[in-house]
Order: sequence, then C-alpha cells, then structure tokens
Amino acid sequence: MANNTVFSIEDFNLWYGSNQALYKIDLQVPRNQITAVIGPSGCGKSTLLKTLNRMNDLVSGVNIAGTIKYNDQDIFNKKNMVEELRTQVGMVFQKPNPFPKSIYDNVAYGPRIHGIKKKKVLDEIVEKSLKDAAIWDEVKDRLNQNAFGLSGGQQQRLCIARCLAIEPDVILMDEPTSALDPISTLKVEELIKELKNKYTIVIVTHNMQQAARISNKTAFMLNGELVEFSDTDTLFSTPRDKRTEDYITGRFG
Repeated sequence: MANNTVFSIEDFNLWYGSNQALYKIDLQVPRNQITAVIGPSGCGKSTLLKTLNRMNDLVSGVNIAGTIKYNDQDIFNKKNMVEELRTQVGMVFQKPNPFPKSIYDNVAYGPRIHGIKKKKVLDEIVEKSLKDAAIWDEVKDRLNQNAFGLSGGQQQRLCIARCLAIEPDVILMDEPTSALDPISTLKVEELIKELKNKYTIVIVTHNMQQAARISNKTAFMLNGELVEFSDTDTLFSTPRDKRTEDYITGRFG
C-alpha cells in the first residue's frame, strides 16, 4: 500500500445481529484529503465511519468479516490496542457534545489523560487547539466559563479543538454540521478545509452540496453497499453508476 493511503478497506462486511448493514466494502482513504461519504439515511455511512476507530465495538451483537488496515496495520488485530487507535483516529459527532466543564478543561481533558500535567504545557496545547479550531478569538477571555454557555456552532468547534488536542492523524466527522445554523455551518466547513493540510478527514454528510463544496473524494453508499467512489468533481458531474446519478439529481433520497 502506498503511504498516501491511510485506510485500506477490503471486502468488509458488518452485521448487527442477523441484520447485515455493510456489504463487501472496498475503499482506499487518501492521506491529507477530505473524503466525504454520502447516501440516504440508513445506507450504512455512519456504521462505516464508526468502524474506522472501532466505535462499533461498543455495540453488542456486531459481527464483521473482511479487513480494515490503518497505516498498513490491521485494526482488528488483537495485538493492536483500541485506545491507541482512537488516539490516532479522533471523532467529532453530529450533535456537539462538550463535557460539563470549563472551555479550558474540555480541551485539556485528553492531554491530561495522556499524562500531561504541567500547566504551561497544557496552556500551550489549549491555545493551539482552539486556534487550529478557529475559535480562540471568541473564547480566549472566557476559558474558565462552562462550555455549555457557547452557541451550538461554537460548541462544535470546541469539540473539534478537543479532538485536535490529542494530536490525531485522522479526524472522523459524523454529520458535524447537521445541528447547526447556516452561518455556523459555513464556519465549520471553512475550518474543515483548513484542517486537511495537517490531517486526513473522513466526513459523513447527508448534505450533498456540502460534500461538493469541501471534499476531494466522495463515496456514495446505498443499502449498505459502496456504489461509487471517485474524485468529488467527477462523481457529481459524470457519475458512472445510474444509482449515483439518480441520487445526486434528487430522484430519490
């Protein structure tokens, strides 16, 4: 595998109990690009995303077949620690989920768990993470205030800062703007485009315009299958599969 591929997914299947949710997924996720996963509700896109950092391990009755490699390592190999994977592969959820703590403590939480105790070092990490998440100027005078006092869009950028504080390699985003107003959405989208210079980003979105605006590659999923995967411009302008064309032109979904 060339080292510009971060995740290599081969013939991957997943079941919740007896219900198969993913069918024979083959996908190569490129480094330092934004890969969008689109498709109608219930098509398996969030299931696929959560498998990349093994969040689905937390669901009972999940069975898998096939391989997923992260930087050439099988993520399901018993020797590989899931905690380490989740440090490398961070996650931002659909609904902003700050901890009921101060803005500062939200961002410092991960580094503290990883053993960083010095206040000066934590101060630097907090400032850098908030700057990288494009929210420092809005919160720098209120770091000791509760994060719940922030607007929805600010909370989501804070959650991105919290993710950045542990210096991941990949950021998974599960519909990160679906709970936000248009102005906050725009800010988060601009932020995501900035972040790809340092990180690999995989974003699940039900918003096709968003995928078209911000991603380099787009995967279209339907009924648990990966129908098509290509450069975003190509997928939206000249899709190879009739089902992709029907979806992006609004014939269903």
